[in-house]
Amino acid sequence: MTIQAGEIWLADIPFTDGSASKRRPVLVRWLDGLDAIVAVVTSATPRTQTDVPLADWRSAGLRVASTVRLARLDCLEQPLLIRRVGSLSPQDAQTLRDVWDLHVKPTF
Repeated sequence: MTIQAGEIWLADIPFTDGSASKRRPVLVRWLDGLDAIVAVVTSATPRTQTDVPLADWRSAGLRVASTVRLARLDCLEQPLLIRRVGSLSPQDAQTLRDVWDLHVKPTF
């Protein structure tokens, strides 16, 4: 199955200590070779300016109201993406691009 930016996938995210992993939804931000750079999707309410609530979470294939945490990026090997859940609505995609452009900047 082809993976594309803007899609929501269920991923098997390994713990940093390698002891186990957890399945959770992620937003594919971009692909780099065999890696996928993803943002965490959570059911928690936004707590920073880079946490973006999805207005159309149902149409994205999510079961509950969800927030994309743009400051929580992971680099995953594509085989860790288990199945496609859905994709962003055009409105949510634009909101995420706007927040990214406004608030996610290198500071060096």
